[in-house]
Amino acid sequence: MKFRRLRLAGAAVSALAVAWTASPVSAAAQTTPTPPAAPTVPTLAWSDCQDGFQCANAQVPLDYRDPQGRTLTLAVIRKPAADPSKRKGTLFLQPGGPGNSGVDFVRNNYADLPAALRDDFDVFGYDVRGVGRSSQVVCWDDPTYTRAVTAAKGVPGPDAYEPAVQQAADFDQACQTNAGDLLPYVGTQYVARDIDLLRQALGEQQLTYYGRSFGSYIGTVYAAMFPKRVRALALDGAYDPEHYTNRPYAYDRPQYLALDGAMGRFLDWCKADQATCGFGDGDPRGAFEKLKADLDANPVPTANGGQANGYTLVYRLMFNINEGKVIWPSFGAALRKAQLRDNTSFLLRPPSPASFDFLNPNVVVECVDKKYPTDPALLKREVTTNARLAPLLGPAMAYGPPTYDHQHATACVQWKGEHTSRYAGNFHAKGSAPILVIGNTGDPDTPYQDAVALSRELDNGRLLTFKAEGHTAFGRSACASDAITNYLVDLKIPARGASCADETQPPSSTPTVAPPGTTLSELRNGVNERVDHIGSLR
Repeated sequence: MKFRRLRLAGAAVSALAVAWTASPVSAAAQTTPTPPAAPTVPTLAWSDCQDGFQCANAQVPLDYRDPQGRTLTLAVIRKPAADPSKRKGTLFLQPGGPGNSGVDFVRNNYADLPAALRDDFDVFGYDVRGVGRSSQVVCWDDPTYTRAVTAAKGVPGPDAYEPAVQQAADFDQACQTNAGDLLPYVGTQYVARDIDLLRQALGEQQLTYYGRSFGSYIGTVYAAMFPKRVRALALDGAYDPEHYTNRPYAYDRPQYLALDGAMGRFLDWCKADQATCGFGDGDPRGAFEKLKADLDANPVPTANGGQANGYTLVYRLMFNINEGKVIWPSFGAALRKAQLRDNTSFLLRPPSPASFDFLNPNVVVECVDKKYPTDPALLKREVTTNARLAPLLGPAMAYGPPTYDHQHATACVQWKGEHTSRYAGNFHAKGSAPILVIGNTGDPDTPYQDAVALSRELDNGRLLTFKAEGHTAFGRSACASDAITNYLVDLKIPARGASCADETQPPSSTPTVAPPGTTLSELRNGVNERVDHIGSLR
């Protein structure tokens, strides 16, 4: 959907000027502001959408500065409580991203939720503005994105910085050309306002919410804006909100270091257990560096007529390493296949059009939410330093096309769009009910120190630590899953200093029941798109 650009500010100034010159009333009367009308609470007309799910559309303001003006349609889904006699209300599920579909998140994960959550709550989700069925943001089309990721390198050359900056500028311009009238309104402040309207539409006095990864940041902003409306918020794989929003370079570097650290720990395990890993011939780090360069120099043809190179390898590793130690044996096997130029390796499957549906809003939302300094010299220092400090995966991300979090600085520093819908703080959520923050000590995506920082930033935050590799804890730790469930259902907050240490260790946890030719990573994260799965402990 494309929107014509709004000109509300200019119209308001003109109207005020006419009133000032034409009216004889007093200055005091003229300057008394008229409170804006409250936005209309959506009416949800539910209809069956298979397998017991109900779907509807919600009309919300496009621009909350004009709450009775133009609207935007959000796609929503719910599944009613399995045991109506136990029903406590509605549980909002918010996936990671930005860019993942909340409708798909509910559909894909409902069956694996603990019975207590399915029994006690209507399970609810929605596609946030600019994502999926809710006016998907498209900057680069599929052919343009395909050309960009095909040309990217796993081992960029010494002159890679300037082309990366120009490519990011091209992406920004495409955003303004193809989606410019929507872009100012996709930031997280407006997402939080949408959630509060949806809460009211569902008849809930307070919000019960599980958010993972970027969903944790959305929950953080909601709590900051509406602290008294919080019943229970579980924020899993949490962000440091002050760094993310107002000091983004301080947010980016720990992400680079966390990702490379996780990759390094995998390669150390691989060297220590070559029999299980099967990659590297005694020197997995050296073999990995050589493999990236070899694939860049001589890409592997893929089954669909594309090409897989060193960047393809890095891209797949970046997302799939989120599974933690359970994926390590599959990584070893897939890297060995890549060495043998076997294109059935899931690490040699280039980003697809469905991936681009995720990546477009992923870049856009963060460029709206974040305020980078505009100094080009500082940009170069930060990007080149990140690439140097994270040598395993960092250079491909730092100098690649605009894709995932690590690569956003080059696009966001040059961003020409408005930041109308960003939330700048504070993030204390003073007066809220207790909020549960969950962090993994080895998280490659949202570093553990972010969860620690958020738990301290919140006036009423409580930290639960999962001592594990991988991204987020719910569905990966029985200990953490039980703690999160007890909190959401009965408001039982874990004790201060609580931790879990029950990550499944390799190699015993490699999947034993799976379709032929698949791996754990493919089952959870998907081959052709980034499907956000909580995971199952059953």
